[in-house]
Amino acid sequence: MSFPILPVSSSHPLAPYGWDDDWAAAFAPHAERGLLPGRVVRVDRGQCDVVTPDGTLRADTAFVVPRDPMRIVCTGDWVAVDPGGDPRFVRTLLPRRTAFVRSTSSQRSEGQVLATNIDHIVICVSLAVELDLGRLERFLALAMSSTEGAALLGDGTGAGEYEAQPLVLLTKADLVPDTTTLAHLVEDVERIAPGVQVLPVSSATGEGVDVFGAIVGGGTSVLLGISGAGKSTLANTLLGTDVMDVRATRDADGKGRHTTTTRNLLVLPGGGVLIDTPGLRGVGLFDAESGVGQVFSEIENLAGRCRFHDCGHETEPGCAVLGAIEDGTLSERRLDSYRKLLRENHRIAAKTDARLRQETLREWKRRSAVGREAMALKRGGRTR
Repeated sequence: MSFPILPVSSSHPLAPYGWDDDWAAAFAPHAERGLLPGRVVRVDRGQCDVVTPDGTLRADTAFVVPRDPMRIVCTGDWVAVDPGGDPRFVRTLLPRRTAFVRSTSSQRSEGQVLATNIDHIVICVSLAVELDLGRLERFLALAMSSTEGAALLGDGTGAGEYEAQPLVLLTKADLVPDTTTLAHLVEDVERIAPGVQVLPVSSATGEGVDVFGAIVGGGTSVLLGISGAGKSTLANTLLGTDVMDVRATRDADGKGRHTTTTRNLLVLPGGGVLIDTPGLRGVGLFDAESGVGQVFSEIENLAGRCRFHDCGHETEPGCAVLGAIEDGTLSERRLDSYRKLLRENHRIAAKTDARLRQETLREWKRRSAVGREAMALKRGGRTR
């Protein structure tokens, strides 16, 4: 028996969390099985909090391929859950539209999904300390690869139709009272973030908060950055109440103390959904080649004008990239950062390919062993 897919109205219980006609269509086969739709608002040790039309419930995630790190239930996921029972289980994930994925710090070169089904990737950079342009370029490369990352998760249905827009927030702008200096800092970031909006904000004075609230008022946004960047304070400012715990940063280096320990999905009173995340100590690249190309688009455009198509931009004659460095239109720091991120991404990709080959081989051996055991049982326990 099939059910007609009716347009989702603004009064739908899940509408404030981003439920729309496309999600309803994707969920239709699960509705026929009597399952409930829901969005994951928090994950903790194999269990998650899911908001459903019947309210928020606790569900176990054991059924969702726990051995695959790219398929582990994540904050922002839309899922199908049991309508009743104790315990309740997440039965499946709906295909993800977008995802922010970084490489883990382990030696297994696996990806870690930090947030899913996001429309805005908000990179928070504190003006309380000196700007680290290299770290920001790394964040941007991952952000601009968010749609490609979704294709790696599950069957990739819908990937490519949706795109998460990056946004750079220069937080604690009140600590730079000189407007000329602040304008120069914004220009410095704009030069390394082509096509990305750069917005100075201050939770203390309210500068830029209204503009930021209007941007994130539609869709789902994720706050990313190192500890002490002011993410949780900004979330509290938008929420109008102290939902997220915050602490003062260290005076010595401006770093925070990791007061946020889980990724939390919050509905904003002015509309939209916000995912607050713990401070990130590291952001290793994962399948981010296209993002690197977008962040360093001026270098890739220059490379297309080099005399040799395989130019390494080292000592080759007729190199347009080296020519730009000589005439001052391209900085050596920028080229070094580009090379570093490309090398890292290629290294991770090579390790990932090798790991996948090893896992495929192990699975083939396992199935062969199962097949031999089944044949032995058919022969009455005799083996050859």
